[in-house]
Amino acid sequence: MDALLANKVVVVTGGSRGIGRAIVEAALNAGARVAFCSRSPESVHRATEELRRRWSNQVAGFPADVSRPNDVTAFFEFVDKEFNGLDVLVNNAGLGTFRSVADMTVEEWQRTIDTNLSGAFYCSREALQRFRKRGGGYIINVSSLAGKNAFAGGAAYNASKFGMNGFSEAMMLDHRYDNVRVSYVMPGSVATEFSSGGGEDWKIAPEDVAEIVLTLLKMPERTLVSRVEVRPSKPRK
Repeated sequence: MDALLANKVVVVTGGSRGIGRAIVEAALNAGARVAFCSRSPESVHRATEELRRRWSNQVAGFPADVSRPNDVTAFFEFVDKEFNGLDVLVNNAGLGTFRSVADMTVEEWQRTIDTNLSGAFYCSREALQRFRKRGGGYIINVSSLAGKNAFAGGAAYNASKFGMNGFSEAMMLDHRYDNVRVSYVMPGSVATEFSSGGGEDWKIAPEDVAEIVLTLLKMPERTLVSRVEVRPSKPRK
């Protein structure tokens, strides 16, 4: 067991599958107590049952849509009740809508920005209030290489991830002297249901992103790795 994460409380949004699920499992395996959320109650229930077969009461899931501030507040109140504290927040929840600006609906734009960017703000704000009582904490935001490389059809997704990067850097500057560290991870193509052709072996594995998150958490408090870019070693030619 990793002594650094033993009995630490880690919150992961979008934690029932994909990158989020891999981060949940890695944190549990390192000794943390983990709370996660997902929009789907069925997905939360299924993932909680599966995880508790190995980690018992070390993990708890809660249905919450991070684009809704009231859901986020309820989720963090649930974390308070279950684990009585918070040390690490991983903002991972996200979705993608891929179409040209002319063809995109207002609802698709708002849903993407509200989930990927505003959701990270809502969760971070809740976490920071708790870090003040805790004496510090760590926020890790899962962004994307799409946060620096625009692509056709990606206007909403690009905007949300460009925004996530700027949000992360500003939050780091706001709270670095409050003993709060902020990092963001920018993966390229990851083998999840989120990307088409999810099982292709050239892509980054979700477990690789989770390993990066653990590496950030293991860094000495005097050192901050503020941004990590991650890409497949051998992408398709």
